[in-house]
Amino acid sequence: MGLEIERKFLVRGEGWRKAVSDSMRICQGYLNDEQRCSVRVRISGERAWLNIKSATIGAQRHEYEYEIPVADGESMLKELSCKPLIEKVRYFVPVAGRLWEVDVFEGENAGLVVAELELDHPEEPFELPEWAGEEVTHDARYYNTCLSTMPFGRWSQRDRNPAAGE
Repeated sequence: MGLEIERKFLVRGEGWRKAVSDSMRICQGYLNDEQRCSVRVRISGERAWLNIKSATIGAQRHEYEYEIPVADGESMLKELSCKPLIEKVRYFVPVAGRLWEVDVFEGENAGLVVAELELDHPEEPFELPEWAGEEVTHDARYYNTCLSTMPFGRWSQRDRNPAAGE
């Protein structure tokens, strides 16, 4: 059984950029809108994956991932995925012997920058970089599956200006 243990933080500033070791463009879409799990297709470069992840909120979730043909992934994104698609550039940033992933979102989620760190167990200690801001591991709004149905650009404006949502 696959298990993902991941902590998620908002990113402050641009200080992380000087330590980037690699990056990749990602386009992904969700094939369901169920409460129990998300089913996602993701394409990055010349590879594609199908991913099933439990809808549990928090740092630890069940996760299964399988590589699929790129043509199948493209077809699923076009024909089967809920819109809008999640588009982002993922940057890999080594910090204190660990590899952080910093996602810079585009499209309807533009303006959102999130850092994630995968762990071996939920209470594992790690060094928090100076550019890691508020932890949002337990805030479902920042999960990609939620960003596909309620993009950051829609609710972040209301958070900054409550009258905009009325």
